[in-house]
Amino acid sequence: MQVANTLSGETMAEMARAILADAPPTFALIGFSMGGYISFEILRQARERVTSLALIDTSARPDTDDQTANRRASVARARDGDYAAVLDSLVPLLFHPDHRQDPALIAANRRMGLAVGVEGFARQQEAVISRPDSRPDLAAIRVPAVVIVGDRDTLTPPDRSLEMAKGIAGARLEIIPGCGHASTLERPERVNQALEEWITQDWS
Repeated sequence: MQVANTLSGETMAEMARAILADAPPTFALIGFSMGGYISFEILRQARERVTSLALIDTSARPDTDDQTANRRASVARARDGDYAAVLDSLVPLLFHPDHRQDPALIAANRRMGLAVGVEGFARQQEAVISRPDSRPDLAAIRVPAVVIVGDRDTLTPPDRSLEMAKGIAGARLEIIPGCGHASTLERPERVNQALEEWITQDWS
């Protein structure tokens, strides 16, 4: 398994090109959250290289005006020196209500955010803001696909996953109970089970 580097590039297109340059000739593609947006761009650039697709807690829609405003406000606050507080403020958006006081999850979120850094965070937010609407591309996806989402995901709610699953021929929808947007942290065993079923299923 290869974990793609998303720390370079100013746009989804640049991120996708960099990932494709390091990727094997063909591959199964898993995209979580922003990784889902990048996955759509990878498909636009090199659809023939993707053998199967998993989309986790993401959306095919572009940013709304309110989302864009919130992202830019967070970036401005982070650049003013309050980055750790910005990361902590995201906890209610990322996690199921039952997990928002979990010290291990809070620490993991902060650790990952600090590893990305303020400028990396800013670049990623601007790339997310400028992403195109991928809904028109869904019907052209012709590989085995699974769409996974937490049942209490408030950032990319289950209806967005249902929209993608309906738009991709033969896609399976998996709603993971008891978690929010960060399903890979909150319920990793259940997400892994869904991915294992996807990668080993006979789709013929």
